[in-house]
Amino acid sequence: MNLLKTLLVIFLLSYTQFNAYSQSEKRNLVPGDIFKLKSTNDAQISPDGKWVAYTLTTTDSAKDKRNTDIWMSAWDGDDKIQLTNSPDGESNPRWSPDGKYLSFTTSRNGGTNQVYLLNRLGGEAIKLTDVKGDLNDYSWSPDGKKLLLTIKDYEDTTGKKSAKPYVIDRYRFKLDVSGYQYDKRKTHLYLFDVATKKTDTLTKGNYNEGSSQWSPDGTSIVFVSNRTEDPDKNSNSDIFTIEAKTGSVEKQITSWKGSDNSPQWSPDGKSVAYLRSTSDANYIMYDQPILCVVPATGGESLLLSKSLDRPVSNPRWNKDGKNITAVVTDDCERYISTFDVKNGMMKKVIGGNRSFGSLEFHPDGSWVTSMSDSQLPSEFYALKDGNLRRLTSIQDDFVAGLSLATVEKFSSTSKDGVVVSNLLFLPASAKKEKLPVIFYIHGGPVGQDDFGFDLTRQMLAAKGYAVIAVNYRGSNGRGIDFCKSIYADWGNKEVLDIQGAADYLISKGIIDGNRMGIGGWSYGGILTDYTIAKDTRFKAA
Repeated sequence: MNLLKTLLVIFLLSYTQFNAYSQSEKRNLVPGDIFKLKSTNDAQISPDGKWVAYTLTTTDSAKDKRNTDIWMSAWDGDDKIQLTNSPDGESNPRWSPDGKYLSFTTSRNGGTNQVYLLNRLGGEAIKLTDVKGDLNDYSWSPDGKKLLLTIKDYEDTTGKKSAKPYVIDRYRFKLDVSGYQYDKRKTHLYLFDVATKKTDTLTKGNYNEGSSQWSPDGTSIVFVSNRTEDPDKNSNSDIFTIEAKTGSVEKQITSWKGSDNSPQWSPDGKSVAYLRSTSDANYIMYDQPILCVVPATGGESLLLSKSLDRPVSNPRWNKDGKNITAVVTDDCERYISTFDVKNGMMKKVIGGNRSFGSLEFHPDGSWVTSMSDSQLPSEFYALKDGNLRRLTSIQDDFVAGLSLATVEKFSSTSKDGVVVSNLLFLPASAKKEKLPVIFYIHGGPVGQDDFGFDLTRQMLAAKGYAVIAVNYRGSNGRGIDFCKSIYADWGNKEVLDIQGAADYLISKGIIDGNRMGIGGWSYGGILTDYTIAKDTRFKAA
């Protein structure tokens, strides 16, 4: 008995020392860690429900290049298999309806983006399409005989020795990322026959079409298009349907003067779920998408989430066709809910201090979703009956050796009495002393900070700063009135909200009011300028 006690004491001491050693081995984030962070996207479930294909993007810092490959994970989570590994990169994985092939797009050997087929039994990928123009998207017909292609018009650049001067003749002549809008090519829908490799035009004209989807029986296609005289001057996109054969005429099934988008066929093909903008005014950015359902033949729409007063995204029909599952953006949170198609009644499925993203339906009635929290970047999970089961473990190696900041939600009251929600990042090494602080402000202004993994703020906290994320007025997690309250009035109420958060934390002895910095990107940068012009307490910006 004494020997047993002695061995137990030795084991406990050894475990304690090992655990302390393991904790001491954790380190803070450094800028170079950004190259180690991987990103996942575009989960696609096989028809038999046994596999989930997805893209995995990694960074090669030596080559200064990012590359995307296709992987798949077994539904039980046990097996992870890399399917592609080329320097060209692959994206848009899609299963053929019979499950024999996994298709994807890539621009190999310096060519244009095309669809390739990978046999699940093995072998090299074979090139399926050879279309002209820019292939942006594609999907399989339910019978597997055709592909629906989304292609930007072809431009013949052969023989062009030098670039022509930009001719600016558009109302929206320049955009972020894409730059000057001198390209007049349009994007249309095409039908590609898998057997004959013949491509037929489905839509044409001086418009763009996108967000297309086959009907369950494969006879019709739903898509989004702005058919106004000058789409640059408004956001009036509508939902259309068209018979899946050449020469068909499209039918407009929504007529809201704002934006209608993200159409999804019901399982029986009789209805279309979609997202509608809150306002019908042109270019109103202060918007909270409403989940709607309209008959596939057109008619009056049911506004399922109008009374919720929160943005809805990623709608997907449930197997029974009686409910729609979607992601809801709330106060510092993105949760998953279902909506009853008849009465719009919402039932929260899962939420908490984490951020949910994509949703894809599984044949057994469950879901695949992406989720991240303050301590773990995005991974894929199986979701059934409100319970999560992890499918991927891509980020484990990244976070295993890191000492990450804790994240807490707190409320502050601005000088005009408005209560604002915020997030406080505290360094893992923080002691009970006033900390130097950086207010890192989100952009938009419509948008919000939530409990999803935030590499930038974690990086700043790793240097010993408390980091504050303020969901100032204009943010989209508190309802349309809160969001629109800064319309035509930038730089006033938001500054009060930042000052209110600072005053609260100073009063609680958490931050040092003499060591405050502020910064942000996009509108966060603009708001930084507004703030330092009105408050001299910030020592750096």
